[in-house]
Amino acid sequence: MSATGSDPAEPEPRDEELAGLRRRVAELEAEAAARGHREPEATGRGHREHHRVRTFFATLLVVLASVLALLSVVSVWAADTITDTDRFVATLSPLAKNPEVQDGVSNRITNLALDQIDIDSVVKQLQQAASSSNLPPQTAALLSKLNGPIESGLKSVVGTVVDKVVSSDQFATVWNNALRKAHAAFVKALTGKGGGAVKLTNDEVQIDVGPAVAQVKDQLVAQGFPAASKIPTVNTSFTVYKSSSLNKLKNYFRLLQIIGNWMPVITILVAAAGVYLAHKRRRALIGTAIGFAVAMLVLGVALAVFRSFFIDQLPPDVNAGAAAATYDALVKFLRITTRMVGALAVLVALGAFLNGPTSPAVWIRAACSSGIGAIRTVADSAGFRAGPVDRFTARHKRWIGIAILLIASVIFIIWDHPTGLVVFWFAFVIVIAFAIREFFAPGPGLVHREEAAVDPAGPRPA
Repeated sequence: MSATGSDPAEPEPRDEELAGLRRRVAELEAEAAARGHREPEATGRGHREHHRVRTFFATLLVVLASVLALLSVVSVWAADTITDTDRFVATLSPLAKNPEVQDGVSNRITNLALDQIDIDSVVKQLQQAASSSNLPPQTAALLSKLNGPIESGLKSVVGTVVDKVVSSDQFATVWNNALRKAHAAFVKALTGKGGGAVKLTNDEVQIDVGPAVAQVKDQLVAQGFPAASKIPTVNTSFTVYKSSSLNKLKNYFRLLQIIGNWMPVITILVAAAGVYLAHKRRRALIGTAIGFAVAMLVLGVALAVFRSFFIDQLPPDVNAGAAAATYDALVKFLRITTRMVGALAVLVALGAFLNGPTSPAVWIRAACSSGIGAIRTVADSAGFRAGPVDRFTARHKRWIGIAILLIASVIFIIWDHPTGLVVFWFAFVIVIAFAIREFFAPGPGLVHREEAAVDPAGPRPA
């Protein structure tokens, strides 16, 4: 027997056994493949279900944050208007120069002055003067029938003097001083606490214009009208708002005042939780910013609609023009804050979009990089040398961008009552800062992007 040969006595495997083994192996491989397909499919379903749950709660938090953003703006405005004396005076100070308010105050003071002047006494004084001047008896008798014309003339004289007083700088000073001294009293008008020149009486918000009456009295006497000296020192009130629902508004206002500056913090935390929970956080951030912008748009429309409703519900005895001017003055800073938050939300949404991986965002970034790179090429050709600044910027480019955003955020937070224009200039400065960063560390421009798109391996060196 050969060492390498086969034992002739060993049986050869039959074809049926080989076919059975092959079938068994095929069955086992098919089962293994089926299990392999089923497990990823089950895993995929679990991931999709998990993502749906996260998306649902993230969307819920984003919507809640948008609603809270609207309430935050209103609560901060309410707290500032009540607690900040300078803001309170700045809010109502322009009313002293408003023509509608001046007309209302002028009519109120004129009627008060005439009520304090005895027309019959003035006519008797004229009759006595006529008798002592040896005028004909018919003339003296005629004077006794001139009560109406004399009253009309007095009203014209007094009205002219009052208009001069109310439109003067002295009245504006009196108005502002009264506002500053009456800050605690305005708190009473909306919270029921305090006292002073601004008071709440029978669901009316009133401002005492007694000092202006004193000025009118002095000027009438100075112009040779001694009867005005009999006008007593009075505290006359000018109604700027009247509504049967004022007590309800007071309750809502107290709630907003209690919430105060905490509401924005809660809003930011809820929005941050929604973005963090979302599966696609950049998209969630853009959605949150858009939600804030929509909330500010709704608030702006609501302020305009409520203004019309407010004026339509005024009682007939209230000067509608003065009430409208008062409403506009009170909500002035609320409108400014609404525009500011809306502009900031749009800026955040735009920034998040441009920093994303979408084709338009990538193209815009590449186009800007190409433009700045061209400027840098021209500067280098002209002999510009940045030295170690280039290397430092290129090495820490990402952190420099984060630092720019952090510094801008801190400055914006500590800015006192920013406006929409402030937001615009912040955005302008941030763009300039990033452009300077790109100047010292240019990124791939449009040419490199196009080459990479043609050759997935990237641009080949020359």
